[in-house]
Amino acid sequence: MSTNDIHALNKAALAPLRAAQYNYEAATVRAALGQVFRPDAEVHLATPFEDLDGPDGLYQQAYAPLHQALPDLERRDTIVMAGSSLQGYDWVGCCGYYTGTFVKPWLDIPSTGHQVAMRFHEFYRMVDGQVVELQALWDIPELMLQAGAWPMTPSLGREWQVPGPATQDGLVAGPRDVARAERSLQLVLAMLEGLSRYATGGVAAMQLEAYWHPRMSWYGPSGIGTGRGIAGFRHWHQIPFLNGMPDRRGTGGKGEFFADADYVAVSGWPNMQATISGDGWMGIAPAGQQITMRSLDFWRCENGLIRENWVLVDLLHVYRQIGVDVLARMREFNKARWGSVT
Repeated sequence: MSTNDIHALNKAALAPLRAAQYNYEAATVRAALGQVFRPDAEVHLATPFEDLDGPDGLYQQAYAPLHQALPDLERRDTIVMAGSSLQGYDWVGCCGYYTGTFVKPWLDIPSTGHQVAMRFHEFYRMVDGQVVELQALWDIPELMLQAGAWPMTPSLGREWQVPGPATQDGLVAGPRDVARAERSLQLVLAMLEGLSRYATGGVAAMQLEAYWHPRMSWYGPSGIGTGRGIAGFRHWHQIPFLNGMPDRRGTGGKGEFFADADYVAVSGWPNMQATISGDGWMGIAPAGQQITMRSLDFWRCENGLIRENWVLVDLLHVYRQIGVDVLARMREFNKARWGSVT
């Protein structure tokens, strides 16, 4: 590993935490968090956790209760990539899932006694070999689905165990290919610029076929699901999304893009704002409610086209902004499991 490759060094700096969470032991994980994170690091985690007090808060409020519910907790990364954002910050992006046997309730999600999996997208901003900021989305609704405790409207897309990259090269190794990363980044930025033309030119102006592979897969969060091909992407996500929030837009440059080989990622807390109007979205009434959205995304490029796109959105945060506590709704739907119905 070249000592001049800051991104390889940042991946290596994060490796002890990833290794500790693969063979999860409480003391080892807590020590790794203390090693990898600065004590005053910003920690932003999905609803209901929100902002936590550094690595200690992350451990006590998030990881320790999850480990209690899944005592054989195991982290599996499918993508680990790194790069510098246009804003000049260095990031490591990790995509994967936490898995284990769900033996005790977590966040009042009923336990199943079976192995479960919860997707994560975790973005670590690095300075001098330590994490100074974490932006992380955990697909908590995915556990509700596996527990048979779903409190929201049915997904339009396919709900399944979302796979890692088809090419099995998501753990991006060095030496870093700067030109290749730049080509990937420019492809994704051009695609997003094309999407922005919808407001004035409709579907044709987006030129989806110029950027997306005909056998593309779009892997959305539980609650939206997966769409296959451009038609699947449009029918099961884009059309409902645009119809429900036609004014969706960025949040003033908060989204930070970075690339590594064929992979591109974008952070942002939040990175989108919109008004729920038109046809509404995911069963949410079009009451003119303004919301922001936290979305952490990964794209994989292949031969000049985007072949795969992993997307997590903090849907519990979306619902919270319109006054719906999804976890409370889930508890009401599942009272009989808790023996609280008389």
